[in-house]
Amino acid sequence: MSSKEFFTLAVDCMGGDHGPSVTLPACRHFLETHPDARLRLVGRAADLASFRHERAEVVVATEVVGMDDAVEVALRKKKDSSMRIAIELVKSGEADAAVSAGNTGALMAIARYVLKTMDGIDRPAIAGQMPNFKGGGTTMLDLGANVDCSPEHLLQFAVMGSALVSVLQDNESPSVGLLNIGEEAIKGNEIIKKTGELLRSAGNSGDLNFYGNVEGNDIFKGTVDIVVCDGFVGNVALKASEGLATMMGGFLKSEFSRSIFTKIAAIFAYPVLNSFKNRVDHRRYNGAALLGLRGLVFKSHGSADELAFGTALNRAYDAARHELLSRVAARIAHAAPLLNAQMGAPDNSANSAAIE
Repeated sequence: MSSKEFFTLAVDCMGGDHGPSVTLPACRHFLETHPDARLRLVGRAADLASFRHERAEVVVATEVVGMDDAVEVALRKKKDSSMRIAIELVKSGEADAAVSAGNTGALMAIARYVLKTMDGIDRPAIAGQMPNFKGGGTTMLDLGANVDCSPEHLLQFAVMGSALVSVLQDNESPSVGLLNIGEEAIKGNEIIKKTGELLRSAGNSGDLNFYGNVEGNDIFKGTVDIVVCDGFVGNVALKASEGLATMMGGFLKSEFSRSIFTKIAAIFAYPVLNSFKNRVDHRRYNGAALLGLRGLVFKSHGSADELAFGTALNRAYDAARHELLSRVAARIAHAAPLLNAQMGAPDNSANSAAIE
């Protein structure tokens, strides 16, 4: 754990579907509960003028990256956006981590352009938690940054995900599963089969605790600590998880609006159903790390409310406090012989294919 007196987060207050109406209340609550934290609130002056706190500083940005802005527009034409300035504060060392609920594709492209990737990493990945029935979260990556992945990319994701879980969950040897259509090594397409071979090699060399293939239901069972997949599959699974929580909320409301007999049954079932709803509430697992960059950046869901955005702030704070960046670098360095044997020189271009 870091010995720093204060940890500073740069917050893109304009990003997401709701902007300052959500980010500012979440930031105020975060400051009240984290006395060793400081915030640099980035956004338009008029929108942030009312915020006052002794450990918060407003950094003015004149532009905002819209949720529907093309990556090229955000990267090349909006150089004074709140998103970009927040990331530049991380690069300059004025902030330990950046948090944004803005456009995922733009965030990944700008972060990759400004911060560059770590040595030994070809593509950054988005890593977040999915609720499981054990009462915790299964870390999954990639959640949408890279639609098409090679086996070597998936190996890198596994190494970075192991570092993330070891830091944020105090688990030095987290188990890693490869998402597949079956547990057997012969299952899957050629990319998955080759990835399995690489992950088994990494397990034999002590770079990973590789469990083997896992299926979709294992994400929610909590069979392994980390599930590795490409960004297309990961994003679909993420949205399905969010939909489950929404469905449960709607179900509880509908049952209380039916007949008197249904209402009575719902009253008795409510504690169990409500407990389940809370366990799968995606807001409590919000805040995905952009792993593989030379700086800490966390992505909040675009539709996040105050609770969800606060969760993202907490995850960024924990990552900074536990020195996630150096831990990821150490894991990559340890796995360098294996990674270098599989990959060429890393590509630092900003052409990720992120999904929102």
